[in-house]
Amino acid sequence: MAAIDTENNRGLWSSKIGFVLAAAGSAVGLGNIWKYPSVVAENGGAAFLLVYILACFLVGFPVMIAELTIGRRTGRNPVGAFKALAGDKKIFGLIGAWGIICGVMILSFYLVVAGWTLGYVFEEIAFFVGYTGAVTVLKDVTLGWKNALFALLFLASTILIIKGGVSGGIERANKIMMPALLVIILTMIVYVMFQDGAMEGLKVYLYPDFSKINPQLVFAAMGQAFFSLSLGMGALITYGSYLSKKQNLPEAAAYVTLSDLGVAFFAGLLIIPAMYVASNSGIQIFTENGKLIASTRLVFDVLPALFHNMGTGLGVFFGVVFFVLLGMAALTSTISLLEVPVSYVIDEWGLSRTKAALTVGAVVAVLTTIVAFDINWIDRLSLIFNDIGLPLGGLMICIFLGWFWKTESALLEIKEGFEGLDSSKFRTLWPIFITYICPVLIAVVFGITIFNLF
Repeated sequence: MAAIDTENNRGLWSSKIGFVLAAAGSAVGLGNIWKYPSVVAENGGAAFLLVYILACFLVGFPVMIAELTIGRRTGRNPVGAFKALAGDKKIFGLIGAWGIICGVMILSFYLVVAGWTLGYVFEEIAFFVGYTGAVTVLKDVTLGWKNALFALLFLASTILIIKGGVSGGIERANKIMMPALLVIILTMIVYVMFQDGAMEGLKVYLYPDFSKINPQLVFAAMGQAFFSLSLGMGALITYGSYLSKKQNLPEAAAYVTLSDLGVAFFAGLLIIPAMYVASNSGIQIFTENGKLIASTRLVFDVLPALFHNMGTGLGVFFGVVFFVLLGMAALTSTISLLEVPVSYVIDEWGLSRTKAALTVGAVVAVLTTIVAFDINWIDRLSLIFNDIGLPLGGLMICIFLGWFWKTESALLEIKEGFEGLDSSKFRTLWPIFITYICPVLIAVVFGITIFNLF
């Protein structure tokens, strides 16, 4: 039975594990699979991994607690949450509005990329069956009608889950997909590790090259941690609004952070050795300037070529399973991206969940179709709303909580479900991080991002 908040009928998570899996699903996305592994391999292997782990807990973890606290304290969407806490300073509602805008715009292009993963499931089958014409169409990422078709199918799946409610839709879906995602990754790791070339990739991934640790690497790790944990766009404020007062917020945030780190680590354990297995079979894995191929070229060129070289049985199996894995990782993220504006429409417009999901879905469908027919919009929107928008949103959240709502007020909310708060080191350290350290570090990452544009 779905858990319901009797005060506002918004819904609640039915269990702590349900929330953790849903929030981890929000954090785990395509970036964990195709961006993180290559970044680690190019930046000192385990040395970067160590810095990344520290960044997740020194920057991501405190900000995550801040977002969850704001959400649970108000029981509202990001816009409503900031309005409720800001009193007569309604301008702070713009922080929540910016997060919602970022989420919608990110979703509009993320769905196109997610649709490619769905298309490649069929591409792998078509390749081994010998339908060369279908393979050509399915591999063409510039084909507008095909991009729109798969993206809208992905959106329809997301809407269907969102319509099911918090516990009956979002939580239930993540309880299935997150364990399945981990099982698929581990199964593929076991296979890849026994292939020629895998040990070389494993060494590149896990051997620490501390000589590569420099300020630029540290800032890169902080940026990766911030983006990976879905911070700054209101997703965790929204998910926090469905938490009961019995939940220990720092504990829940720690579980989510560890889950995201775990999936990212295992993804690297799969992708980097797989790339060197591909290299061992004659597939090009380095760019012209000697760097490992990353991003969409890695996922849609290098790895399919590896699967195609495996032979009919293993090739079609691992090819299909891998792109199903990518699809599930994408779906866990599109769910949270859509839930943020849906929660806004439910709270502020008074629509039912079904009508809200369909209304927001229709708007997103239009935006996604535009991107599908001109994929150059992917880089533009990613730069504005992901690279710039998310750290800006996170910075504003830290400033609001640390300097306006005040950490003492937040700690009163955190104390609900955390009986030992007053005697813990968290009581002393978290206010310092959220008021001073996190804003400064996020501002530096934001500044570097802007600087690199010019």
